[in-house]
Amino acid sequence: MADYYEMLGIDREADGAQVKAAYRKLALKYHPDRNPGDREAEETFKNINEAYAVLSDPEKRNRYDRFGSVDESATFSGDIFDIFASVFGGNMAGARPRQRGQAGEDLEAQLTVTLEQAREGETVEVELNRYTTCDRCHGDRADPDGEGKQTCPTCHGAGQVRAQAQSFFGTVVTTRGCPQCQGLGEIVTEPCTRCAGLGRMETREPVEVKLPRGIDGGYRLRVTGGGNAGVEGGPPGDLYLFIEMAPHEHFARDGDDLRFDLHVGLAQAALGSSFEVPTMDGPEVVDVPAGAQSGAEVRLRGRGMPRLRQIGNGDQVVRIVIDTPERLSAKARELLLAYAEETGEEIHERETLLERVKHLFGGRRKDRAASDDADEARSAARVGKE
Repeated sequence: MADYYEMLGIDREADGAQVKAAYRKLALKYHPDRNPGDREAEETFKNINEAYAVLSDPEKRNRYDRFGSVDESATFSGDIFDIFASVFGGNMAGARPRQRGQAGEDLEAQLTVTLEQAREGETVEVELNRYTTCDRCHGDRADPDGEGKQTCPTCHGAGQVRAQAQSFFGTVVTTRGCPQCQGLGEIVTEPCTRCAGLGRMETREPVEVKLPRGIDGGYRLRVTGGGNAGVEGGPPGDLYLFIEMAPHEHFARDGDDLRFDLHVGLAQAALGSSFEVPTMDGPEVVDVPAGAQSGAEVRLRGRGMPRLRQIGNGDQVVRIVIDTPERLSAKARELLLAYAEETGEEIHERETLLERVKHLFGGRRKDRAASDDADEARSAARVGKE
């Protein structure tokens, strides 16, 4: 077991005021209400309360200093929150009073959000199955028309039981949750007929979620109290939503920017033209300068998504995509060939199969005719010699 002085970060010569001051500082830091769900902080909080219970009492501290431990009569076995309240004079600012009952479980779900919803920070509904407080017993578990509850005979309403064990340093006292009442301190004698004594029922209902403006896919959103209902006054759990962005008809999201592809023709890119493009705020006119190249970008400032938890918006980036026509009319082909000739562009066209066949057979006929002419010339030369 760690040294009590080390737990509080004080010297062995520290007086009562220093002990109390050290405890106040650590208790505020590790209080469970300031560290929800942090098991390590909760354990540290228990340890510093145990240390303070011993070192703040002169008799207990004297025995601890002499033997390194305390006997059963000196061991603190009460509620650690009682120590906290005695030092701070009740609930500290912002802290909740300790509640009895069982807390509800946390839930997880996936939420698909549209660009419009994320941009405006809309309130959306998420339907999910969860436990809600029973509308008959209101979480009490006992039937309202029955005998109700009785004090647990094992822990006598404390919700905890003590166990003692002998060690080298003396008697060690530990506490744990009562196994009979599960720490509730009471036993239901006649369970609620609607929820069978569970105090809650499984239902499917919508949970309203306020989206932060500019939220993006990949974020996890916490909805406090959106999880399962607690039992016997216990607080509800939380709902954790994993955000996913739905595809958009026009835009692709790139962080705070929105991207849009503007398809233009060859003549429009070469000569320049104006286009009406969609934005999240309505249509807007974009000028494409003459000679624009495919891949060039036009940036519309402030037409993107709100910067999450910051001031200002991203931009809308319009990317120019030049479309090459796949089919040309005879007239369009003629004009393009004239354009190529005018600009000095060489057009090397592949011969069609039919044209290659014609050239092949045409060449063979020419070769055959030339061969026949050569034969006739040789024959005429021989006759002349004879």
